Amino acid sequence: MSGFDRTDQREAPPAHTAVKGLATVVGFLVLVEFASGILQGYYTPIYPQIAEHLSIHEGDINWFEAAQLIVSALCIPLLARLGDLIGHKRVLLISTAVTALGSWWLAFAPTFTTFLIGWAIQGAYVVWLPLEIAIIHRRTRASGRQELLTRRGAAILVGSLELAVIVGALTSGLLVDSLDMNVLLAMPAIVVTAVFFVILAGIEQAPGDDTGGSIDWAGLGLITVALGVLMGGLVWLRLDGPGSTRGWLTIVVSLVAFVVFWRFEKQHAEPIVDVRLFSSPAQWPVQLTAFLFGIPVLGGQIPLSTYAQADPVERGYGLGADPAFISTLIGLYVVTLAIGAFTLPLTTRLLGGVRRALVVACSLVGLGYLLWLPFHDHTWQALINMGVAGLGSGALVAALPAAAAAAAPPERTGIATGMTNGTKTVGGAIASAIFAIALTATGSLDAAAEKVAPLSGYLTVWAVCSGAAFLAALALLAAPKHAFSDAPAEPISR
Repeated sequence: MSGFDRTDQREAPPAHTAVKGLATVVGFLVLVEFASGILQGYYTPIYPQIAEHLSIHEGDINWFEAAQLIVSALCIPLLARLGDLIGHKRVLLISTAVTALGSWWLAFAPTFTTFLIGWAIQGAYVVWLPLEIAIIHRRTRASGRQELLTRRGAAILVGSLELAVIVGALTSGLLVDSLDMNVLLAMPAIVVTAVFFVILAGIEQAPGDDTGGSIDWAGLGLITVALGVLMGGLVWLRLDGPGSTRGWLTIVVSLVAFVVFWRFEKQHAEPIVDVRLFSSPAQWPVQLTAFLFGIPVLGGQIPLSTYAQADPVERGYGLGADPAFISTLIGLYVVTLAIGAFTLPLTTRLLGGVRRALVVACSLVGLGYLLWLPFHDHTWQALINMGVAGLGSGALVAALPAAAAAAAPPERTGIATGMTNGTKTVGGAIASAIFAIALTATGSLDAAAEKVAPLSGYLTVWAVCSGAAFLAALALLAAPKHAFSDAPAEPISR
């Protein structure tokens, strides 16, 4: 009996040490997600003011989001793969430095084009969460509860992010009328610059992070061309209208480019996008869900802000809210996102598994946006609609990267978690471009054209967001049960 006790004492410390070390790491990563939340919440209440500052159509603000999301989609596979090769901390530092550069650029950008460039560069922050989850997943290998601790860590990070979104939204809404626009836009840049030094000093490089390998630059070039051509087709549709022949032909060409990219990556030993992993039975439902989820959670943000600030007397629709009140609305909405993230472990137990929890979360997002179609005339209706969608969104943001990590081989966790953000980002980028078209009152960029969006455009946005969320719920039902469990992932044949 005494020999058994000694053996038990020798085996217990590694798990205890892993959990203790995880708490320290998560504490510093919470600060990183605080900066991410500031970036995601700060600009939303002031989108109409930014449009006025740049003298552009309010529907064209969506092109900022589309450009940033496309750049983010290209950064994610590159930086996620780089994280697996040289260490997740190093890549987290690189992406933070790039984000700081873009944030400072925005503070002094005077035109639509220069602001578009700065906004796109700032998109490097989108890889923070997958890198952080990969860090947590890698550091909990000795704990015996790797997937459980990863999900809990992800829930804490996402909950912290959503609380920071409230802080960012409230701050900009309160300051917009008292600060010069350049000074107002400099605030997020200061926060991101500070968090760079937090990462540098507070997070150690994990042992074994340097795994060797190479980067598939040819694959990156092909996906860049495919996404660029796709966005070019959407731009033609924006300029010429939905009946644009060259717009639709360009989109067809982009689909051909995606097929070429897929076939090339399937034959590559170290692909920039692991399409074999992507198409495995455990991964593709998760990745498709992330893509569809990106449509409402990323593409639907700007339309909600501009609709809420629309004057119902002048336009016949809108809530007539000012930036300060928009901050309050965003704050209440984000509280529901935080609740959805923080309560994910509880809802998973109550519903009998991760898959059921995610299906319910997708259904809540779909229901929330569906409610916008008949109920969009009063503030209380908006609060109910976004509260319902927010509960589901918070759970999905927290759970999808962890689900992807659970279904991936240990050496591919960075790629797997990165792909969830990548597919979500591509979904949001495409949606943002389509929504820009839907919200444009005319089919031209004539300076004399009316700079407000039609109600039919907003109805289209909400219908698309709702439909995408319900399709995501169906996609999750196709995943095998082990994709959401702590069971070892099946090897991916190559």
